[in-house]
Amino acid sequence: MKVLFASRSESAEDWLPRLRAALPGDEFIERGDADVALVADPPPGTLEKLGGAKLIQSLWMGVENLVADPALPRHVPLARLVDPGMVAAMSEMVLAHVLDWHRHLYLYRYHQGNVTWRQLEQKLASDRTVGILGLGTLGTDAARKLVALGFNVVGYSRRPKDIAGVRRVTDLQLFFEQTEALVCLLPLTPQTRGILNAENLKSLRQGGCVINLARGGHVVSADLIAALDSGHLAHAYLDVFECEPLPADDPLWRHPSVTLTPHVAALTEPRTAVPVVVENIERVRRGKAPLHLVDREAGY
Repeated sequence: MKVLFASRSESAEDWLPRLRAALPGDEFIERGDADVALVADPPPGTLEKLGGAKLIQSLWMGVENLVADPALPRHVPLARLVDPGMVAAMSEMVLAHVLDWHRHLYLYRYHQGNVTWRQLEQKLASDRTVGILGLGTLGTDAARKLVALGFNVVGYSRRPKDIAGVRRVTDLQLFFEQTEALVCLLPLTPQTRGILNAENLKSLRQGGCVINLARGGHVVSADLIAALDSGHLAHAYLDVFECEPLPADDPLWRHPSVTLTPHVAALTEPRTAVPVVVENIERVRRGKAPLHLVDREAGY
């Protein structure tokens, strides 16, 4: 089988040796026609040539750019990557930010900078409600780990989910009203773009926080800054932005109530991702349906 590796963001040196070792009988190429295409931010002109492929396998979990690209062949199955290493890393970042807010560490860092000795109220995890916006693979894993720490967890998802210890809420307004610490792990679609806007943010409980690890397009930046400046929200943790890298003059860089990271919450890890990719290549070889196929209409 001929397998194309096409990415301007993922290093071929990290992927191809592992792929060749796992699939010694296959031919790996970096340009031209192929039976299976492994893509992440592919070079211009790549997708147009994949009309004869049996599978386009994304090397990333988010596929909104591929789905929106008019050059993507609509008749070729597209699979997103569900990488166990990325899932674990995302949950680590969720827990880190929830605990930073819960234990007031963001405030203690501020007090340290001002040489202020001040003890703040300590709450139990069971006093807090964390809302997971999006209960897909990432949201489910993070929710289970938050439950294990003793937090109250509510979740909102388009599809039914049954997760032990998690209250699934189907009414979006009710979800926001019950939430203190909001964790956004939604895919970016026309329906979810701008979901963290003034109306929804004001429904969050006083003193809460926003943790956006999904896509920058979910947040209306001006509305979030207004919610922070008013004191309604205590803090925001942002890893993703509409424009990346974030421009140097963006007010989020210097806002005292924002913790900012450069889209590093969960990076694809070839060591854990290659077995998933290999499984899908083998399924194509056997004539079976690949795992994690994208619903083109839903956008993920």
